[in-house]
Formats: sequence, structure tokens, C-alpha cells
Amino acid sequence: MILEVAILSIIEGETSNFEKAFKEAQKIIAAMPGYISHELQKCMEHDHQYILLVKWNTLEDHTIGFRHSEEYQQWKALLHHFYNPFPTVEHYEIV
Repeated sequence: MILEVAILSIIEGETSNFEKAFKEAQKIIAAMPGYISHELQKCMEHDHQYILLVKWNTLEDHTIGFRHSEEYQQWKALLHHFYNPFPTVEHYEIV
């Protein structure tokens, strides 16, 4: 199991729209092969910042299976225009 971690900085004034779009987008990711679970948390200090945590069976389930899928294009269309700057995505494993 790997953990995908992304800090999402949302354009000021767009958090409500982002949250609505994420409710739709999360259905996409949850249906992907290798997906285990996810959570989106809002930062208490910066109301336009979120952290997205997604558990995958393997790194490739995310980096190849999801990111090279047609479903990713839907995810991208729903969410990517809310980010400023575009998030860095990192992957972690249990030690």
C-alpha cells in the first residue's frame, strides 16, 4: 500500500466551488483499480488550503493506471482549474 499526498492551494474565493466539484470527482477516483481509500481535509490556518490523502495498492495504480486513464481527464477537467499553484504530489510507504 502507498499513500499519495497532495497539498492543494485553491484560488481565493473558489473553495466552495472546489468542494462541490470534489464531491463529483471523488466518485471517479474511488472507482479506479487499485484504489483503497481517500480523504480530503481543509486546513484550519489557511481556509483555501486542503490536503488530499489517497491510499493505493501500488504506486503504478496511481501513476500509470489512474493518470493515464480517460477518467483522469474527467478528474482534471473538474479540479485542475482551481489550483494556484499546481500541487506537488508525493508518494509514501510504511516503514
